[in-house]
Amino acid sequence: MGQLVLDGDPPVDIRLKRHARARRLSLRVSRRDGVVSMTVPHGTRAAEALAFAREKEGWIRDQLRRTVAPAVPAIGGEILFEGRALPIVAGAGRAARLEDGVIAVPERPELVARRIAALLKTLARDRLAEASDRHARALGVSFGTLVLRDTRSRWGSCSADGRLMYSWRLVMAPPQVLDYVAAHEVAHLREMNHSPAFWAQVAAIFPDYQAARAWLRRNGALLHAYRFRD
Repeated sequence: MGQLVLDGDPPVDIRLKRHARARRLSLRVSRRDGVVSMTVPHGTRAAEALAFAREKEGWIRDQLRRTVAPAVPAIGGEILFEGRALPIVAGAGRAARLEDGVIAVPERPELVARRIAALLKTLARDRLAEASDRHARALGVSFGTLVLRDTRSRWGSCSADGRLMYSWRLVMAPPQVLDYVAAHEVAHLREMNHSPAFWAQVAAIFPDYQAARAWLRRNGALLHAYRFRD
């Protein structure tokens, strides 16, 4: 791995990733932390990589402007929950709690973020289990286990044996967005593809799915901006 710098205001550092199977130069800007990386085929000269970066400079800077700054939840700050920014306040006890429109967390700064994450995971499981059960009943299907993860590349998945996986960060999105993702994955229990037949199943149980999909495309990076561990 190497690095090159794209001159300008400000300069942009680009990480070079040499890949044996790469056939062409390609760029990626992480929506999570703004890191710019370039996949480089073996044998590519540094001058070629820099020329490619200069050619794509407008795209790179546009993507960086859209990157959401990382945020660590702390007392006195806010956290997204069901599409609303809730205040984080000092509270009693040992765990974070949702009460009266705020997130109350015991005053131990080093544990605040982790305790909030634990609360969000619990709330996400309740809501995703309810939504999955409801949509499964509507389609006359059943699923196996339901697993929560902190995934970056997808909001949910359905395995061939009927296991459902969801990102627990969905609980930070508006309720209809979480509900849509549950409908999407449950629909895969009938159609393990993204064919017109699959989307017909989604529409049957969640007619306004396009608005929820659009919200995730526009705002998904906001959910991933929060960091709950060092």
